[in-house]
Amino acid sequence: MGAGHAHRLYRHGHSTVHALPPHTKLAACFAFVVVVVSTPREAMWAFALYAVLLAAVAYAARVPAGFLLKRLLIEIPFVAFAVLMPFVAEGERVDVLGLSLSVNGLWGAWNVLAKGTLGVAASVLLASTTELRELLLGLQRLKLPPLLVQIASFMIRYGDVITDEMRRMRIARESRGFEARGVRHWGVLAKSAGALFIRSYERGERVHLAMVSRGYAGSMPVIDEVTASRAQWTHALALPFAALVVCLLGWTL
Repeated sequence: MGAGHAHRLYRHGHSTVHALPPHTKLAACFAFVVVVVSTPREAMWAFALYAVLLAAVAYAARVPAGFLLKRLLIEIPFVAFAVLMPFVAEGERVDVLGLSLSVNGLWGAWNVLAKGTLGVAASVLLASTTELRELLLGLQRLKLPPLLVQIASFMIRYGDVITDEMRRMRIARESRGFEARGVRHWGVLAKSAGALFIRSYERGERVHLAMVSRGYAGSMPVIDEVTASRAQWTHALALPFAALVVCLLGWTL
C-alpha cells in the first residue's frame, strides 16, 4: 500500500475534512449511518436535520452540490424498489391521486429512501475526501483483519489494470475493423473475455511470484503509521454525536 491510487470519487482539496486521519473519518461515517438507521421512520424532521448536518460537512469539505448529487445516482435501483413498495405491500390501503396504496408500503418506501440516501451521501462524502490508499490505511488502523485489507488493496489496484487491458483489446479490435452490431459478433466478444481472463490470471501469478521472491509471508509491511490526536477525533465524531442527539429526540418527542 505504499503507492498512491486516485479514484473518480475522490476530489482533491485542502479542507479540514480532507486533513482528518482516515480511520477517524471511517469511524465517524459508520457511527453516523448506525444512528440514522436507528432513527424511527416517523420522525421525518430528524432526517431533514441529518441532511443539514451532511450539507454542513460537504460545505466544510468544499464538495460542490452537483458533484455530490451526481454520485448519488448509484442508489437508483434502491429508489426503484422503494417506489414499488406501496403497490405490492399488504395491509391498510389509502387512495393517493386515484391509486390504492399500502400505508405500510408508503412508510417502508420513505424509510428506504430517507435512510438509504443519507447513508449513500455519507459514503460519497467519505470517498470524496479520502484517497483509496488512505482508506486502506484507516481500515488497517481500525484493526480490520489484515487479509481483508490486502484483498481490498489488490482488488482496487488490479481492477484498473484489467479495465485498462480491456480498453487496449477494444482498440485492437476496432483498429482491425471490428464493430459489435449483433448476436453474430458475440463469439468474438466471448473469445476476448476468455483471453482477458487468461491474461489476468497469468498477471496474478507473476505478481504473486514477485511478492514471494521479495519475502512476502502473508502480511504487508506497514509503511505509514496513521495516528490521530484527541482534537482530530473530536472534530471527526462531531457529526455522529450531533446525529445521536437528533436520534434521541426522535425517540422521545
